Amino acid sequence: MHRFTLPQDAIARAVANRGAAHVFGKLDPAHTALIVIDMQNYFVAPGYQGEVPMAREIVPAINRLAASMRAAGGRVVWVQNSTDDTRQSWSVVHDHLMTPERRERRWATMDESDPGFQLWPALDVQAGDDRIVKKRYSAFLQGASPIEPHLRGHGVDTLLFTGTATNVCCESSARDAMMLNFKVVMISDGCAANSDEMHAASLLGFYAIFGDVLTVDEAIAGLRVASIPTAA
Repeated sequence: MHRFTLPQDAIARAVANRGAAHVFGKLDPAHTALIVIDMQNYFVAPGYQGEVPMAREIVPAINRLAASMRAAGGRVVWVQNSTDDTRQSWSVVHDHLMTPERRERRWATMDESDPGFQLWPALDVQAGDDRIVKKRYSAFLQGASPIEPHLRGHGVDTLLFTGTATNVCCESSARDAMMLNFKVVMISDGCAANSDEMHAASLLGFYAIFGDVLTVDEAIAGLRVASIPTAA
């Protein structure tokens, strides 16, 4: 798991700008969803082109937060990236930002019929959880997935992001969700990148402008605090 702690200067700036270190530290489970980004074989399993080795280490943290979310009455949403029907509609990434060999492997092993598309088997996916397929790095980009209307329809206004990669699909989705007026938290020990430096830079940039950053323990504590009824 990445070693990451919010620096004191970043916290001080947040307090000066927002009035608190963690503005989304208290979570209302009825209006909160855990969003798990791209924890599929293509990014988690050894040997795949998109492998992020650290993603395997965050699985217990994701499972623990998912269990707490369900117990508190919140939603758990598993998001998977698909290359189906993207050859023409997203030709820039495939034709200009990848070699032909990498492009062909990406198309083939993130196709929904390929094992690479399937969720990593160690994840605790429950029958009552939600499943969303996205066709871009960001699940919240217009036309990329049906996640926004799905969440709005269930009264969700607060999102906790976990998954991989921190600095690509997690951050892209989290930033776009904030732009769509969701309250957004990135879970620092529930996300994985290809290096500690990429992970830290992504979280610090997000915390400075876009939303909050919490650990799994902090998020679980926030769910529990909100679940305790106040005295009349």
